[in-house]
Amino acid sequence: MRLLLGIFVFFIWASICRFGYVCELKGLCDEEAVVEDIRPKTLDLILDDTVTFLKDYDQFRFDKDSILPFLNESNEAYLDSLISIMKSDSLIFLTLTGAYRPSEQDHKPASGFFEDLGTARADAIRGLLVDKGVTIKNISLDFRASAGENLLAPVAFTLYTDRGDAPEEFAKIQFVFTNMTFSDANFEKGSPVFVPGDALIAYADSVKTYLELNPDKTLTIIGHCDSDGTDEYNLELGKNRAENAKNYFVDLGVSATINTLSKGESEPVVPNDSEINMQKNRRVNFVIE
Repeated sequence: MRLLLGIFVFFIWASICRFGYVCELKGLCDEEAVVEDIRPKTLDLILDDTVTFLKDYDQFRFDKDSILPFLNESNEAYLDSLISIMKSDSLIFLTLTGAYRPSEQDHKPASGFFEDLGTARADAIRGLLVDKGVTIKNISLDFRASAGENLLAPVAFTLYTDRGDAPEEFAKIQFVFTNMTFSDANFEKGSPVFVPGDALIAYADSVKTYLELNPDKTLTIIGHCDSDGTDEYNLELGKNRAENAKNYFVDLGVSATINTLSKGESEPVVPNDSEINMQKNRRVNFVIE
């Protein structure tokens, strides 16, 4: 009996000592600290699909439903090198493509004007770059669905040059307040009827306030379509969508000048080779000037 009691007391003492050493001295009992942060070293940076500047950096990390990245030393070093490259030449541009997990497809960011977590995550990285001096006009955003829940590559970085010697194959989207884009989620497929979602409603309210404070500014609404149908049909559909969006802003009380325009299917952001890509091309652009 005394032997068992002695073993029990020793076990308790050893546990207390372990806690004191591991938790208090080493700081390893924090819930997040004991989880290994192992990431694929597959992040690279290529200019115009030919020149490799950076290679084998850690991928960024985003927790589920979060738009804020967890940065490690490799991420910081990657961003510092990227910033140096972009500052060296004002004609080097960047597209950030943020991804969301399959389970996050219908999750909307809690704040901001973004319709999906992928774009919101790309914008969070853009904010880090802009804070360190990169020109925001040189950064465009995109989004995609991740193939799996692990989100092994949450943000892709693509550099390209624009020296005016060749037309852009695909349009770039900035997703900034004065040049904002929303998907066809605000319309039924093939329909001009405008039914704004929460993100667009929040954006419209902010635009109304902004235009009231800046009466010299104008709003231009531009409709875009995929390649289904004829050029004439899509040009008319884009125009009708822009007009219906204008009516919403007018009903909201916006008294500033609102122009409407249709680009039809002439300015795709991606090839019209899948339903997901065609949805990206069906969009409405709001430009404040």
